[in-house]
Amino acid sequence: MAKEPASQVLSIDGHEVRVSNPDKLYFSQAKITKLDLVRYYLSVAPGALAGIRDRPIVLKRFVSGAEGEAFYQKRAPEQRPGWLRTVTLSFPSGRTAEEIVVDDAAGLAWIVNLGCIELHPHPVRSADIDHPDELRIDLDPIPGVSWDDVRQVAMEVKALLEELGLRGWPKTSGSRGMHVNVRIQPRWTFTEVRRAAVALSRAVERRVPALASSKWWKEERHGVFLDYNQNAKDRTTCSAYSVRPLPDARVSAPLQWSEVPDCNAADFTMFTVPERFAKAGDPHAEMDSHPGSLEKLLELADKDEAAGLGDAPWPPHFRRMEKEAPRVAPSRAKSAAKKPRVKMPLIVVANSPDKAAALAGFERWKAKHAQVSDLLSIDDVLVDSMRGRSSTWTRIRVNLRHVPEELRPPQETPDPDDDPTREWREWSRKKPKKKE
Repeated sequence: MAKEPASQVLSIDGHEVRVSNPDKLYFSQAKITKLDLVRYYLSVAPGALAGIRDRPIVLKRFVSGAEGEAFYQKRAPEQRPGWLRTVTLSFPSGRTAEEIVVDDAAGLAWIVNLGCIELHPHPVRSADIDHPDELRIDLDPIPGVSWDDVRQVAMEVKALLEELGLRGWPKTSGSRGMHVNVRIQPRWTFTEVRRAAVALSRAVERRVPALASSKWWKEERHGVFLDYNQNAKDRTTCSAYSVRPLPDARVSAPLQWSEVPDCNAADFTMFTVPERFAKAGDPHAEMDSHPGSLEKLLELADKDEAAGLGDAPWPPHFRRMEKEAPRVAPSRAKSAAKKPRVKMPLIVVANSPDKAAALAGFERWKAKHAQVSDLLSIDDVLVDSMRGRSSTWTRIRVNLRHVPEELRPPQETPDPDDDPTREWREWSRKKPKKKE
């Protein structure tokens, strides 16, 4: 008879939570096991729960650990404890899903046992899933941008919010960027909240044009991108105290604004955050006491529209919006006068579910084309995190606009060339179309 995998039962607030394979290594470099991960979240549970309590949550599962491929699970597992709540959400595709709602430390431990290294809550409460109570400002630096630039843009966001009568709550993203969350009154729809986020992104770009960008298309971005589309319905970001799947087990750590100018994202890990939490508590503990109004931001959006700035591009899987600009990258767009298409000289050099493998492939490409590599600027290298139907992968493209035509290498087979959606896309193209 096959031997059952080892497990450990934890008693948490009157509930029993079974941790399967507790000794399974989740972070090989840092020597962190699944049980270590569960215990980390229990040590910061009041802070972690503040970001997810009473919210539907997407399960981003790393069943093979941080180095393995993750997949998104929106629907609640059929086999779940009776004390876990669910709520039904609808999505832009028209589909619905019953999602888990975590209210306590036992529920937190239960989803971590499923392989949820990160926590991905929606910005709504279970009683009103159509009106967000959180505006999310995601500061996402393009490759090569310094951490100091990220901090400067964060402080500019703080200043703008204060002018608008809003209070922002900063945290490291746990990766290369920062997040600023704003608690708002649940009076506005997702579309209105996103519109406010677009206006804020454009306003920050106007204030520090050399540092910040509100441009959706990566070929147009520079500096720190303010990703307004994180406020579109169905989008989630990692919440406070989330562990990120990086070798050092870095954490998305809440901060006081006074800490932002001198903070170092690498200082906040699974090893350091519990002690910080025990000594200083949660810097965001009072967030729910300060809900603000979006009226001034929406007035700013009205002024932008009157000045000729229409809606900004939406994520590709959303339906076309009435006032949205053409949803096509500038390098592929035709001018209104029907002039010949001006196409950016973009080539793909790597595709892989493993970001490290894709980056290694890019380094091989640079070594092979050393003369060309020397002519590239920081924003000519586009590292795209692509989301498929249930998985993610990394695509690396190079914009050869600064390379003389006679020196531009042709599009070659990417190295590596492992796009997990290729098989599905080829099947979709070949599938017979239904007759009207």
